Amino acid sequence: MDRFHQMTVYVAVAETESFAAAARKLALSPPAVTRAVAALEEDLGVKLLNRTTRYVRVTDAGQRYLDDARRILAELQEADEAAAGINAEPRGHLAITAPVLFGQLFVMPQVVRFLQRYPDVDVSALFLDRVVNMLEEGIDVGIRIGNLQDSSMRAIRVGQVRRVLCASPDYLAQHGIPATPDDLHHHQIVAASGVTPSVEWKFGEGDNSKTIRIKPRLTVTSNDGAIAAVRNGAGITRLLSYQVAAHLQSGELKTVLGEFETAPIPIHIVHREGRHGSAKVRSFVDFMAQALKENGALN
Repeated sequence: MDRFHQMTVYVAVAETESFAAAARKLALSPPAVTRAVAALEEDLGVKLLNRTTRYVRVTDAGQRYLDDARRILAELQEADEAAAGINAEPRGHLAITAPVLFGQLFVMPQVVRFLQRYPDVDVSALFLDRVVNMLEEGIDVGIRIGNLQDSSMRAIRVGQVRRVLCASPDYLAQHGIPATPDDLHHHQIVAASGVTPSVEWKFGEGDNSKTIRIKPRLTVTSNDGAIAAVRNGAGITRLLSYQVAAHLQSGELKTVLGEFETAPIPIHIVHREGRHGSAKVRSFVDFMAQALKENGALN
């Protein structure tokens, strides 16, 4: 059996931690995936995977082989692209993901520019307010807001945002400006936090941190809904700074309790490929990183 095929199948199984998921990813039958891994282990004379009915995990030897296999396959792909003359010109399908509002405001304009520059690339954009499993869902590049948990991904920090409280000037003129977090108990609160009857907002850091439990007067399931409500004077809401940057700049909304903000939240572009990655991924990551780093609302 072809060793490069075996490596490709093994990497897919190890990364997805599932024979079935690897089969779907590679468009192979589950038995074919099982045979390829079994043949590889037999050829090497070492156990690469621990298998149970509930999970598949790499062994210590399997992890070392996984790292080497990834490198070898990446170098092979780079050699193929260079020989085909496409290394400098991105082409093919690119799948990306980002939070909904962030994607609409900051990612989509750059995607359009990228497509205009590279006519041989097509893009699928998955905008969701949840952390997408990039391996399982076949995503090439993701933009994530928050501290990263997945150490297997390569990441480029491109900015940061803050959690801000804001309200319309008319609401603040009528109800007053809160001076401390405790003052929020006397204000109308708009929460974009699902359908829970109460929310907890943290303020400050370290020894100066404080958590306030608040019962919103209006609870909505989208950030857009919260923004629309406070623009119309419904009360005070808490959102990420990028979500209301345009409204703050225009004066439609004003921030309050800025001195009690928590630490800034990082923004990263994450992807699986390193310096040997495909031209389409490398080009898009560089293109998007430059645009986001230059955006004043994110830095």
